Amino acid sequence: MRTTLAATAVFTALAASAQADMARYELDVEHTNVYFTIEHIGYARTLGIFTDLEGQFFYDVDSQELGEVTVTIDAASIDTFNERRDGHVRNQDFLHVSEHPEITFTATGGTAAGDANGTVTGDLTILGVTQPVTLDVTLNKVAEYPFGHRREVLGLSMTATIQRSDFGMTYGVDNGLVGDEVRINIETEAMKMD
Repeated sequence: MRTTLAATAVFTALAASAQADMARYELDVEHTNVYFTIEHIGYARTLGIFTDLEGQFFYDVDSQELGEVTVTIDAASIDTFNERRDGHVRNQDFLHVSEHPEITFTATGGTAAGDANGTVTGDLTILGVTQPVTLDVTLNKVAEYPFGHRREVLGLSMTATIQRSDFGMTYGVDNGLVGDEVRINIETEAMKMD
């Protein structure tokens, strides 16, 4: 038992030390878009966005080390550009926002595939169900913002594909009314806070 506690203490100290070398970034919610498309009866894909979210992560630009990614989305902020459809998507057939008001994503690291590309793997929770998901990430730009806050800003584009049935959201899947595959896109500017 002592060995386990000692090992845990050392690991925690090392993780804290590594994180101390990374800067904290917050998503600039005014310049962050989380949107998705989903097939409608096979005719075309319908677009939806989430308008209320927050998130942060730790990152070292030089080493490309990533840590402690957390993003929270207000599920009720869904907007599919049709009020009646939005009401349906918020009910128990889809997001059931009265029971599950938040969608969350957490990750503790990523893998660089080059200077500007890589992946981030983490846990996505929808309807209280957590599943692993991998985001393909492109780092568009790192620079001081040209006016206003003048903080260092990372510009990021991310994509992922999930099956909504993996989260227990099966309405319209069997009869082909609504696709199972959801294509997710995220465009964000993240501000350095430290």
